[in-house]
Parts: sequence; structure tokens; C-alpha cells
Amino acid sequence: MKRSRIVLASILSIALCFPAFPADEAKDAFKSGSKAEAANQYDKAFDDYKKAYTLKPTEPRYAVAYLRMRTAAAEDHVHQGQLLRANLKFQEALIEFQRAVEIDPTNFIAAQEFQATTEILKKQAAQAAAPPSPAPETLLGRMAREAEGPVDLEPTSDNRLTLRLTTTADNVYKTIGKLAGINVLFDLDYKPQRISIELDDVPLTEALRMVAMQSKTFWRPVSTKAIFVAAESKRKEYEDNVMKTFYLKNVSTPADLQEAVSTLKGIMDVSRIQVNASHNSITMRGTLDQMVVAEKLLSDLDKPKSEVMVDIVVMEVSRDRLRTLGTIVPTTATISTPTDITLQNISHLTSAQFPISIPGASVTALMSDSHTKILQNPEVRVLDQEKATLKIGDRIPIATGSYSTGAVSGGGVSPLINTQFQYIDVGVNIDVTPHVHANNEVTLKMVLEVSSVSGSQTIGGITQPTIGQRRIEHETRLKDGEVSLVGGILEDQETRSLSGYPWLATLPILKYLFGQENVTRQQVEIVFAITPHVVRTQETTDENSRLIDIGSGNTLGLRHPEPKKKVVSASQPAKPANRAATAPPPTVTTPSAGPGH
Repeated sequence: MKRSRIVLASILSIALCFPAFPADEAKDAFKSGSKAEAANQYDKAFDDYKKAYTLKPTEPRYAVAYLRMRTAAAEDHVHQGQLLRANLKFQEALIEFQRAVEIDPTNFIAAQEFQATTEILKKQAAQAAAPPSPAPETLLGRMAREAEGPVDLEPTSDNRLTLRLTTTADNVYKTIGKLAGINVLFDLDYKPQRISIELDDVPLTEALRMVAMQSKTFWRPVSTKAIFVAAESKRKEYEDNVMKTFYLKNVSTPADLQEAVSTLKGIMDVSRIQVNASHNSITMRGTLDQMVVAEKLLSDLDKPKSEVMVDIVVMEVSRDRLRTLGTIVPTTATISTPTDITLQNISHLTSAQFPISIPGASVTALMSDSHTKILQNPEVRVLDQEKATLKIGDRIPIATGSYSTGAVSGGGVSPLINTQFQYIDVGVNIDVTPHVHANNEVTLKMVLEVSSVSGSQTIGGITQPTIGQRRIEHETRLKDGEVSLVGGILEDQETRSLSGYPWLATLPILKYLFGQENVTRQQVEIVFAITPHVVRTQETTDENSRLIDIGSGNTLGLRHPEPKKKVVSASQPAKPANRAATAPPPTVTTPSAGPGH
């Protein structure tokens, strides 16, 4: 018993002398980051991946995860900051942009948004401290600033109209004008037609629209208390025009602006439109309703393009096997002749006077087996439907030339070669064009090529490299994070050679005594692993897909909701039932383009 206690104490003392095996903190941090990423906790995932990368910066998995999450976390804070700024929460938005810059200092969008929000806060602080003195402006500048917008009709009564008339259209317009408290002006060339109209409890703008439709006329307000009526055929002559400049935020090329202009022209009959590519703006002249439709169209079209991060793993696995087995046997012999041979002693020569030297034989038994694995893991970030090109390797010069004739001395003519060089990309060449779908699926159109210099050959006195090429062109549709393996590019080459004595070197077992066999086998396989990660998708809202009424086939016009009536406070006395006879009517606001609908 005493001996067992001594043995146990010795074991414990030895265990205490050696430190415990340290836990793999980098691996634990990486696992924690993976769980946080799956739960969309980008900040925690970034901190964990950063810790794993800091502990083991040479581990490719940790480096890739850290860089990927750095981009994702920064973009998430930028998006949150933009939403806060849109809601006029500038201080909270500034904190989000600052956090995005701290996470990813290379994110130029975060830096721009941070600077822009800082300027907004500075201007607000300056305006609160002391109102700025008005800058001097020119006469034209003051007139442009004071230029009014479209006229709003303000009738003296907001009562709904109920009419049943059979008379000319001008009398119907005048009747409606008297009931609403507005004046009605007519074009001198207008010839009213007799119509029958029935209106049951409709607002003023709806009543005017119905009469215009039935009488084939249009109307527009010329002041807050008057409208002008003319025949439909003179709409373009009398209809009011407005001008507006639309600034697009997400276009990157002049082609994007032209595409937006083509959409506007295809939907609306508008010809006075100008594009300014340097400011990414479109200036239009047209009716108010056309401007409203253009505003909606451009807001629906001016969306940031989707972005995809494509992880590409290129693996080249090669295996070389060499086997050499057998005997290098002598195949030649040298006979030495005496130097003192004469005609007198030639008959006395013997075989001993002719020495024969035969080379020695050597036995070889060699086998080698080598493996090579080359791993490349680039990341490509590309916009939707844009082409990204990745080239990893060298540029090899290839000689090209053409023949021409040149004079030589003596009056002859000889061909000359004009040698030129062009460079060919050799290595790993990848072209990727993604298309992001609404359900976070990505269609990838790819060209994958692996090439190398396999040898050389001489053409026309110039040594040219021989380039081996393996190329795949295909298109596939993957989910976000789904891996596509592209393999099967296998090159298998086997070479056998046999040297030795004839016939004896072909015997099954004796061939290794009278000959040597060489067997060489080379296998090279290329495997691509393609993984798309959707960084940003095209954001669409219910407002973008909302159906709106824009009028008839020939005339564009919008229908606006009826203005809300004034709310009577509790301190005001209650109005009698016959409200139209005793109470002052509230203001009714109608759009200027409404008359033509």
C-alpha cells in the first residue's frame, strides 16, 4: 500500500512538471465565427475570424474567412447607416459609417458616406449657431429661384357634385364652375357638342375629367380660380410643360444612362430629353404627369447592381512514376591489331596477337514515385452581368513574321523575314460572368483555362515554345454558397522502352539479365471548385411593383386621390347640417395635369 502511494505521488509530480497541452484558440475562434455567420451576426463573426487569423495568419481558411467577413460586416453597417440617414437620423448613421470604416478601411463607399454625413452635421450645427448671410445672386438666379411650379386649383367649395344635364358641353362646364366657385374660359375655336351627363356624388376633379372624356375636350387650370377648356386636338398646343433634372446614383457608364432614356421614351411620348453623362443626370421637359411617371420609372430602374464574390480553387494534381529494371549489357567490342604485321610473318599470326576489349555490364533496379499538388485560391468580386478576368501565370513571347523581298549585291533578290513578337498568357486564366437571380441563385458563365510551356521547337531558325492547353467553357446555375466541382481534365501518358540483346531481351524472366526495361507514367489532373457568394442583391419594394393608372393609349394622365377635408378642432363650434350654405369651403388642391384625364 505504501509503495502504491509512492508511485501515485511520483506520477502526479511528473504530471505537474509538464504544462498542459494548450487549447487551439484559433480553431475555437473559427468555429465560433462560423456559427455567428450562420446566424447573420456579422460583427461577432468578424471579431472571431479576426482573432483566428491573428493567431494563425498562415492558415488559408482563416485568412479567407477573415477577409470575406470584413467586407460583409462593413457593407452591413453601410446599409444600416444609409437607412438611418434616409430617416434623418444623422448621428446614428454617422456611428454606423464610422464602424464600417474601422472594420474595413479599404471600403471607399463607407469613407464617402462617413464624410458626407459629417458635412451634413456640420452644416446643421452652423445653421443652428448663426444663420448664414445670403450669398449675392444675379437677376437670372433670383428669377429662377422664384419661378413658380404648376398652378393648383383652389375652388371655393369642396362639396361633391350631383348633376343630370343634357345640353352643350360649355354649359356643363359653366354649371360645374358655378357650383365649385371657379371661372371657366374657352378656346375661341372650340365648338361645343351636345352631351348628356349624369354625376352622382363625385368630387370636382372627377366631374371635370368625366365631362372632358365625354365631350372630347381637355382642361387645365390657368389660376387658382379659373380653368381653360379646349378641344382634345389642341392638347399639345395649350398643355402646360414643366422641366426637371433627374440625378441617377447607381449608373456607372454612359450606356446605363442611354438605357434609362430608352426606357423613358418607350413608355412615354417624350422627345425633349437631354443626357449629361458627366453628372449622371437626365433633364426632361414635359407635362407634370409625365414627370411623375418618369420619377417612378427612374426610381424603379436606378438600383445598385447585384454583386457576387466568386471563390475559385484551382488544384493541379500530378503523379510521375518511373521504373528502371534490368542489365545494361555490352553491345560493342573493340579488336586491337598488332603493329608489326608484314607480308613475311602474316602466315605466323595467332589469335593471341589480337586482343579484344568488351565493356562491362551493369545491373540497374530503380523505382521513383513523385506527387505534386499545386493549390491556388483566388477570390473575384464582380458586378451582375459584368465580366471578371483573372490571370495567374506568365506572358510568353511568340515570334510572328512575314516574308518580303529585298535586293542584295549583284542585282539579285532574296526573301527577308520581318520578325515580330506577341505575348500569350500562360498559366491559370479565368473569365467569369455572373447573373444574380431573385432567389439568391447565381448563373455563372465561365471560361476556365490552364496552360503551360510543354516544350519547344525550331521553326525557320527561331526556337518557339510549345504550349499545352486545357480549357473548359460552360454555364451553370448555383445557389448562394453552393460548390461546383469541374474536373475530368486528366492527362495520362505512359512510355515503355526496352534495350538489350535481340530475342533474349524478350524472354519473360531472362530479359532482365540480357536487357533493361524503362517504364514512365505521368498523370496530371486539373480540378476547379467554384463557389459563388451573393454580396448584394437588387432590392425591390412593394412600391416598385405597384400597379398605377396612367391614362389611355394616346394620352398619359394620372388619377390623384381626393384631397382630405379640414379637421375641425374641439374648440370650434359645430357646423350646421347644411354645411355648403353656411360654412366657408376648405381648399381643394388638384394637379395641373388632371384636366386632361
